[in-house]
Amino acid sequence: MSLLHDHVPVIDLTGLPDPASAEPPSSAGRLAAARIGEACRAHGFFYVSHHGVDPALIARLDRLAREFFALPEAEKLRWPMRDGGRAWRGYFQTGGELTSGRPDWKEGLYLGTELPSDDPRVRASTPLHGANLWPEVPGLREAVLSYLDAVTAVGQRVLGGIALSLDLPADYFRSRWTADPLVLLRLFNYPAVAPDVDDAQAPWGVGEHTDYGLLTLLYQDDSGGLEVRTRRGWIQAPPLPGTLVCNIGDMLDRMTAGLYRSTPHRVKLNRGARDRLSIPLFLDPAFDSRVSPIAGLAAAEDDSASRWDASNVHVFSGTYGEYLMGKVGKVFPELGAAVLP
Repeated sequence: MSLLHDHVPVIDLTGLPDPASAEPPSSAGRLAAARIGEACRAHGFFYVSHHGVDPALIARLDRLAREFFALPEAEKLRWPMRDGGRAWRGYFQTGGELTSGRPDWKEGLYLGTELPSDDPRVRASTPLHGANLWPEVPGLREAVLSYLDAVTAVGQRVLGGIALSLDLPADYFRSRWTADPLVLLRLFNYPAVAPDVDDAQAPWGVGEHTDYGLLTLLYQDDSGGLEVRTRRGWIQAPPLPGTLVCNIGDMLDRMTAGLYRSTPHRVKLNRGARDRLSIPLFLDPAFDSRVSPIAGLAAAEDDSASRWDASNVHVFSGTYGEYLMGKVGKVFPELGAAVLP
């Protein structure tokens, strides 16, 4: 069995171009694509290095996010998710988000692509589309929007590499599903857990789950805590300077008929001396797109018996938005009942 099952590999993106350009991948880019394919077949997780995101931007966003989370609770609650309405933006308190029906030991700020009020999707009250709620932290808005653009571009390059690994044109995903993707960003803070809090009270920072869309690109600080379930069991994905963690979601699993699997992962409780910060960006298909398997691949098997939630992503019929709404309503049940159809 490949050694990839024992660790999360680091893949250098040098030479892997934006699939929207006419630039062909270099030999280094084709090597990166082949390594991405190997990682996706092994367990769907890998680090990306030489990704091109300015380290100063990452450091600035880290600092500003910590500045926000250090505010008094009453101040943070000036921007609650209920005020974000159908755009699903805003702040939630520690324990306010559920995974598999159990509260996660983290707080967060939900953000995404900033859309004006006259955007057709906003005027149609399309869930997860709209304006962000911006806390009064100087520079946070600018840093978030710059980071969204930079990391979305990395995700498009990775999707181009995935396409090449499947012997498809580099723009395969972009031309069909991500020309105008649904892009969501989360600032997550995992408060240090007091010694007298046991695992029954707060079992996980985030419980076992898979992501819903195409790709997740994660910045994590130097605290660690991310774990990935491979065929040989759980392994750690510790922070590596200069990298982002990338993993594939349920829709890429569906597109590849299970050849590339969305992999369960979880985050351990923060038993350290200081709070832990992580920033995942979710690059998903357009909300109203219908996600179908790639032609020519072997038919998918029913793998629900081995999946964390006993579901089968290959039998779903509908748009990505319908799939996503069926999931997020379980994460915030009360909010979902109030603002979603």
